[in-house]
Amino acid sequence: MQRRSDLDTFYGLLAELESRVGGLRLLGQCHGRMNWPERGVYFFFEPGETRGRNPSASRVVRVGTHALISQSRTTLWKRISQHRGTTNPRGGNHRGSIFRLLSGEAMMTRDPALQIESWGRKSSATREIRANERQHEALVSQYIGAMKLLFVSVPDASGPESARCIIERNAIALLSNYRDATPDQPSSNWLGQSSGRDRVRRSGLWNNNHVDEEYDPAFLGLLEDLVRQTPST
Repeated sequence: MQRRSDLDTFYGLLAELESRVGGLRLLGQCHGRMNWPERGVYFFFEPGETRGRNPSASRVVRVGTHALISQSRTTLWKRISQHRGTTNPRGGNHRGSIFRLLSGEAMMTRDPALQIESWGRKSSATREIRANERQHEALVSQYIGAMKLLFVSVPDASGPESARCIIERNAIALLSNYRDATPDQPSSNWLGQSSGRDRVRRSGLWNNNHVDEEYDPAFLGLLEDLVRQTPST
């Protein structure tokens, strides 16, 4: 089947990228002094989440990028650091990261004792509200920090038609189980199974956008070109 073949091609390209950059990075150990391209697309891998036809291979659980608004100056590391949160003290701001928001919601659904009424409400919060959320933000950082990531440099201009947007949108659509099941199903223990977001549960991804779209296989050629342009370390 075309989609199964495209999934294998996609993961094959990620394996080549991993080899070129010297391996995956553990998110919790990442910092701004590392060598980061200014712009790119990132792929997150979660412990315990593997590919259906190859249980020894990890499956991608989130795809993302940044600076999709014209004139935006947000860098790749800036966006990744928003998801990772702070390390000392451990914490973060789920209002600045949809990934943190989604995973924090799922944690509270799985364990009602963790419920925080203010979570995900409003785009800003008082110092008192943030203090009340601090412990849960730390749990989210611990959870996300255990994930590994891979990224590909995409040195293009900001904007909704950028190559980064094309790769992000189509990679999500290819990986998503929302429209049709893929061979790579989430595990029964995956935290996303407890998400209150239908798109997360059905897609098997920590993504809310593009999971219900069709993908254009041509994006794999673009990704291949960028991977082959990545210098080996």
